[in-house]
Amino acid sequence: MEKIALITGATSGIGRATAVHFAAQGIALVLCGRRQERLNALGQQLGKQTRVHTLAFDVRDREAVLTAIGTLPEPFAQIDILVNNAGNAHGLDPIDQGSLDDWDAMLDINVKGLLYVSKAVIPQMIERKSGHIINIGSTAGKEVYPKGNVYCASKHAVDAINQGMRLDLNAHGIRVGAVNPGLVETEFSNVRFKGDDQRADSVYKGFDPLRPEDIADIIYFVVTRPYHVNIADLVVMPTAQASSTMVNKTL
Repeated sequence: MEKIALITGATSGIGRATAVHFAAQGIALVLCGRRQERLNALGQQLGKQTRVHTLAFDVRDREAVLTAIGTLPEPFAQIDILVNNAGNAHGLDPIDQGSLDDWDAMLDINVKGLLYVSKAVIPQMIERKSGHIINIGSTAGKEVYPKGNVYCASKHAVDAINQGMRLDLNAHGIRVGAVNPGLVETEFSNVRFKGDDQRADSVYKGFDPLRPEDIADIIYFVVTRPYHVNIADLVVMPTAQASSTMVNKTL
């Protein structure tokens, strides 16, 4: 039976790689992102392999989220898999020098955005007593590193929400789990350093980081386990990484 997956942050990085991997396996897709032109291009590409519907909205906009997901056309309305992937980091400053705008962006996208999308999708899962939610966290949700303050706090919140969500939805037979990557080479650092490509590129120099496709493969593994198996919390790092502050650049 065909499943339908809704993926946020689908136009780049882990979200895009997950969409590509799912499409290759015949999973129908609801692709969500802010950039309509990227959604159109990806939808056209993956539409050759599976059914695709795109939704352009910013997860920070509560009304836009609820309206877009609440008015999905019937062939895409029943979401079986929710991948809460949208998220970002802004700045890498000590707490006393942090930007209030950066703090708002991280908390609004990483925490509130995840909650808004989940709020829009969970009721139908409860009604059917079926569904699988994957929350994309981070190793930053398992530890705190210097100058990571608010970003780490936002990912610790994702970790807590994931645990609370699993408890609250247990009675309804809905599986909930988190995938928490370490260093993955995506646009993440370009956003964090506000377009400073040289600084962003230096993050991944000297070792072999994870690729978005690595995480996509893991997400697919998680959602294709037998129903009685729920991978509740998974941490994955490149071999060279031992923690957020320890990376072996001699390998």
